[in-house]
Amino acid sequence: MTEHTLTVAGVAVDTRHWIGGRRVASAETFTDVSPIDGSVIGEISRGTALEAAAAVAAAKAAFPAWAATSRAERARILHAVADGVEKRIEELSIVETTDNGALLRSHRRGVMPRVAHNFRFFADWLLKLEHEDFETRGHTNHVSWDPAGPSVLITPWNAPLMLATWKVAPALAAGNTVVLKPAEWSPLTASLLADIAAEAGLPAGVLNVVQGYGSEVGDALTSHPDVRRISFTGSVPTARRIAESAAGNLTPLSLELGGKSPLLVFADADLDLAVDLAVEQYDNAGQVCLAATRFLVEESVAKEFTRRFVEKAATLTQGDPRHETTDIGPNIHPRQLEKIDAFVQRALAAGARAVIGGHRKDTQYYAPTLLTDVAQDSEIVQEEVFGPVLTLQTFSTEEEAVRLANDTRFGLAATLATADAERAERVTAQLVAGTVWVNCFFVRDLQAPFGGSRHSGVGREGGTWSFDFYCDVKNTVTAPNGWKNHG
Repeated sequence: MTEHTLTVAGVAVDTRHWIGGRRVASAETFTDVSPIDGSVIGEISRGTALEAAAAVAAAKAAFPAWAATSRAERARILHAVADGVEKRIEELSIVETTDNGALLRSHRRGVMPRVAHNFRFFADWLLKLEHEDFETRGHTNHVSWDPAGPSVLITPWNAPLMLATWKVAPALAAGNTVVLKPAEWSPLTASLLADIAAEAGLPAGVLNVVQGYGSEVGDALTSHPDVRRISFTGSVPTARRIAESAAGNLTPLSLELGGKSPLLVFADADLDLAVDLAVEQYDNAGQVCLAATRFLVEESVAKEFTRRFVEKAATLTQGDPRHETTDIGPNIHPRQLEKIDAFVQRALAAGARAVIGGHRKDTQYYAPTLLTDVAQDSEIVQEEVFGPVLTLQTFSTEEEAVRLANDTRFGLAATLATADAERAERVTAQLVAGTVWVNCFFVRDLQAPFGGSRHSGVGREGGTWSFDFYCDVKNTVTAPNGWKNHG
């Protein structure tokens, strides 16, 4: 091992950036801490404007050759990356669990297989990407997708590698080169991805990974004049800063931001199903942007719903995410835990009642919480907490349910529990959300559009929508019978 290599649960991880096909160290470092027990994992190279400029330069230099690479060859390399991910699922899983505290069993069975699927899906979608030619007064219209150029991808800490590759895979498939900036609270699997991509034969400079703080390296990336696309997943305040940074160059943005999504439970719903959906919102210690954190329950079943919810929530095991029996792990960082608790304590002081939870368990874990007696205009109802904190309100009519559901500045997702198909159709048509689930939750298909409305985001990605974003979509119009005969 070298001075720039950590051993994380037996896995070697390089702590340096990956720029232009080689490892690059910074003069300064930042400390990476495990949320499981607060222990220091190690020191990570801390990028600055210098590393940002080098990474963009490497991406710019590599772009012409990668953009000219055939679709078939790009797809082959992306499948090879997926192969590399699948060979290292166990290593990736334990490193990411150590780094961000999410359940090891979830990483093994769902998250890391999805990482590989991200590459395979967009590789395959690239090969069938087309628009049927059409005619205008005898002229032929042909639609094509041209690679846009170097792309900056800034990703969050709650599902680090899966959400990174949700952006990296379509950007590379589109023929763009990439600078990936992972969240500073969970940088390790992005470093491993660089190794896997290099081993798969991805040319130098096509994927670059720069670590560090948003204020130091992120701003330098998003304001760079050679960057042609920026995709970001994270908070609304950070998105505003990125938008301001990109505005000078008119760099196109895709923003997937926060949520305050509702779960609407009507009296005709299967209550056991509704409760299962409700308890599922504690997944990943509540650190899921799509989580339905606001329960809106019809008055006539609210008491029974609450009783069953409390009973079901009591069966959850909170603790070390490496244990097979654990259902809820730690929150990512002491600062996040403090933020969560501050939200809850302000709500309690304002008159909310904690049906369960309402307190920290220790310095790493927050008790699963359900708050009632909350006003619609209260902070706890209106603002994203991003922790295991849910609220419950009641409604008496369908119209009131829709009004309450839409009455926030967000619009990322919504979940609906009802046995009435006509009601489901009526209500979903009125909900402001990028994704609506009816009698289910978190069913995601990569060919579907994904994104948010209002302050939950700008744009859509997934399937062809991803290529529409990462490419310059061109229409070529050809006149009939305009060719000279030769020979």
